[in-house]
Amino acid sequence: MMEYQITHRGVELYAPEEFDLYHTFECGQCFRWQEADDHTYSGIAFGQRIRLYRDGDMVVMEGADEESFSGRWRNYFDIDTDYEQLRQEMVAACPVLRQAARKLNGIRILQQEPWEALCSFIISQNNHIPRIRGIIERLCACFGEEADGGYSFPSAERLAMCEAEDLAPLRAGFRARYLVDAARKCASGQVDLEKLKTAPLDECRRELMSVVGVGIKVAECTMLYGLHRMEAFPVDVWMKRALAEDFAGVSPEALGHTAGIAQQYMFHYTRSRHMKS
Repeated sequence: MMEYQITHRGVELYAPEEFDLYHTFECGQCFRWQEADDHTYSGIAFGQRIRLYRDGDMVVMEGADEESFSGRWRNYFDIDTDYEQLRQEMVAACPVLRQAARKLNGIRILQQEPWEALCSFIISQNNHIPRIRGIIERLCACFGEEADGGYSFPSAERLAMCEAEDLAPLRAGFRARYLVDAARKCASGQVDLEKLKTAPLDECRRELMSVVGVGIKVAECTMLYGLHRMEAFPVDVWMKRALAEDFAGVSPEALGHTAGIAQQYMFHYTRSRHMKS
C-alpha cells in the first residue's frame, strides 16, 4: 500500500514508481481523463472532479480530501494492491513479459464504476479513441448531471427512459440501441453488476453478454475495468497483434489472477511500439 498525507494541495501519495499517470490513463482502460499541456490529468468520477500531477516522488491528487480519498479514490486507484508483487508473479509465470513490465512500470488497473465501464466499452466497438471520448463526452453532457464544471456519467435509470432515437445527438450510430438495452437490463436488475463482482467468471461473462451488442471483448473489458476481475483478459486487434508478434506463447490461463495486469502491459507495449514506428 502506498503511504499518503493530506496537505493544502490535497492528497499526496508517496509513489516513486508504483503509479505512472501516463501509463495508467493512456493504456486503453479509461476515456474520461484528460491530459493538459503541463502533463497533469483531470477527470470526473463518482460525480467529483480531481486533478492529478507528479511532484518528484509524490502523486498529488488536487481536489481530494481525507473523506473522498478514503471513501472513493483509494479504491478507484487501487491503492491497496501491491502491483510490484503482481508484476513479479506475472513475470514468473511468463518471463517474456519482463521487458514490458520493466518499461511500463506504474500501470494501475482503475476500479471504475461498473455501469460506466460497460457503456464505455460498448461505445468502443469498431471505434477509435478520439471518437470514443467524443461520444462519451456528449453522453454525459446530454444525460448526466452538472458536476464540478463538467458532467457526471448518466445513470442506467436515466438512460433506461430513452429510446435509441433519443441518443441521436451522441452520434453513436448502431451503439445507441446497445446502450439503451444495457440501461434497461441494468436498471431492472436483470443484469446485476454488483452481484457480478463476486460471481463465477463464466456466469459473469454470460450475464454481460445477455446485453444486446455485448460480445466477448466488451464483456472482458467490463469485467477487468469495471468489476475488477483481475483474471479477465480482453483481446482486441492490438492484443491479437501483441500475442502474435511480441508475446508469442503467452497463455492467459497460465497467468491466473495476474492476467488482467499482464494484458495491460501487453496492450500498451505493442500499441506504443507501433504508434512510434
